[in-house]
Amino acid sequence: MARRSYARFGNADYGIWYRFAAVLVKPVTTALVKPDWRGWEHLPKEGGFLTVVNHNSIIDPVVYAHWQYNSGRPPRILGKSSLFSVPFIGFMLRKTGQIPVFRDSTDAAEAFRAAIDAIDRGQCVQFYPEGTLTRDPDLWPMTGKSGAARVALMTGAPVIPVAHWGAHEIIPPYGRGGKGKFNLFPRHRVTVAAGPPVDLSKYQGQELTAKVLREATDDIMAAITAVLADIRGEQAPAERYDMRKAARARAAAAAAKSKKTEGTEESSK
Repeated sequence: MARRSYARFGNADYGIWYRFAAVLVKPVTTALVKPDWRGWEHLPKEGGFLTVVNHNSIIDPVVYAHWQYNSGRPPRILGKSSLFSVPFIGFMLRKTGQIPVFRDSTDAAEAFRAAIDAIDRGQCVQFYPEGTLTRDPDLWPMTGKSGAARVALMTGAPVIPVAHWGAHEIIPPYGRGGKGKFNLFPRHRVTVAAGPPVDLSKYQGQELTAKVLREATDDIMAAITAVLADIRGEQAPAERYDMRKAARARAAAAAAKSKKTEGTEESSK
């Protein structure tokens, strides 16, 4: 297991409240997880950057935060702006410098203004580009949303792909019976690894059109998938799961079934 090495980094931005939160959270992950931390050498030693992370268990944010905290570059994690008004939770989010996302904003750039400001101040900002737990049957990353790509291209900051694997065995996603199911003990090995920065140089200076953002997002998701494939020692599927395409397919199947049922009822009259 990799050991922490805060001294390697020039601007480890830990405050008293961040350290207090770590005192509360780290014993929980230590009790549940046998950590296999990899890839800290890919994190910039100074300056702002993004981490983009896959998502296959509801405890991923806690596991990821532990890995990132121990790297020496504390993460600023995106959260719904409404969470910042919840008693105590909102207090701790603000005190530890976490970042609200204003999803009701009509301006896409404005929705991520705090993330952009944090990167400009030299901080690490974490994104789950899938936007939710993966629905891929084998827990591979799905298609991504464009927020991370937008922020990366607006700031020019490095984008570091991160993948974790193993937390889904502690609390499985709903598609694997995870609703209300917990496998807390014995401790499970969980790997979190970073890969080399995603090369988005071909998009720099281009207008942020839907096409550019989609292609940059695809590159980001491909990089995350490559790191996860290395962890799992498996070949990733050729096509990423697309929730919208799957929803359309289910709707079409339901409509066809309904039509077939109606035809059967008519013929029996």
